[in-house]
Order: sequence, then C-alpha cells, then structure tokens
Amino acid sequence: MVDPTAQSSKDELICVGLVGSARGLKGELRVKSFTADASALASYGPLKDETGKKVFELKVTGKHKEQLVVRIKGINDRTAAEALNGQKLYIERKLLPKPQEDEFYFSDLQGLDAELLDGTPFGRVIEANDFGGGPFIEVKTINHGTVLVPFTKAAVPLVDVAAGRLVIDLPLGLLEPGDPEPQDGQDEGPDGGGYDD
Repeated sequence: MVDPTAQSSKDELICVGLVGSARGLKGELRVKSFTADASALASYGPLKDETGKKVFELKVTGKHKEQLVVRIKGINDRTAAEALNGQKLYIERKLLPKPQEDEFYFSDLQGLDAELLDGTPFGRVIEANDFGGGPFIEVKTINHGTVLVPFTKAAVPLVDVAAGRLVIDLPLGLLEPGDPEPQDGQDEGPDGGGYDD
C-alpha cells in the first residue's frame, strides 16, 4: 500500500491535498486528499500553501465520488471558492505519521536514481503524483526523455530510499512510440481528428 502524498521543497512541507472545483453557491469546494485515509485530511489542523504563509482551515462536510467536500474558513461564496481551484494544501512533515513498510511519501521518491531490473541505469525520479487514476512517478530517463511509470509493486518492485534508488520493471509498451502528432498544414479531416477517409 502506498501513501500517495507529494511534497514542496520548501521547509519540509508535504502536499496532502489539492483543491478542485467549487460546489454550490455558498463556498463549498471539492478537494482531492493525498493522505492514506482521505477523511483524515481536516484532522491535521490548519493546512498551508506552498510558501507556508497562507493558512486554510478545513471542515469536511461530505464526499463527492473520490473527493471530499469541504468548507474553508473565510470562503463564503462561489466566486471565492472558484479562486482556490488548483490550490495545493500542505502540512509540515513532522506532523504526519512515519510511513509503514512499503508506504512512501512522494517527497521521499523525488530525486531517487531509477534502475532497470538488470541494474542498468534508467534515469532519475523528478516527481510523483496521483491525480485520481492511481499513483505514478515521472522519470527523466537517460535515453528516452521523460516517462510516466505507474507506481505499483509490479512496475516498481524495489524502493530503497536510504540508498537513493528504486528499480523499475518496465511495463510492456511503455517506451514504444505513439502515433505522430499532425503537423501544421496537414489535413486533419472534417472534425480536426486527424483521421483519413
């Protein structure tokens, strides 16, 4: 099991949530929680922005699909709520529990060297995230540009934070090229979809 949290490089702040769209007219917001127990997001106390200066006091009022519905102190209408769309919510690392075995804060993965199963250097982890489709790591590879690797036990069978490395078992097709993008001036078909007759 993975605790999908992300990080800010500033003052050991860990990203525990991401504000989504407004809900209703009275300032409620949808929030994606990155904590292992999503409903615990508001129990950590006031959350901060990435600078650590702006504070957000949350009260969970419900759930909507995979997201929490919250009220944030001082946000009382839809306009104010919409202004927070995309705001990341952080907490000081020291306030979070120590990860269990096979759990990792995404901040611990950033900067790790990535190797293949046979020990071949593959690249370096530049970011880890979960936007709702499951956790993944973004790896800047030595020979293949930047690739997204699912952060699963099958695709990443070994993570050794102390040694500064992780091992990737490349999923089938991960490095295969996709269809080329249409070039300017090419016929993209009647709907602009790029299909031929």
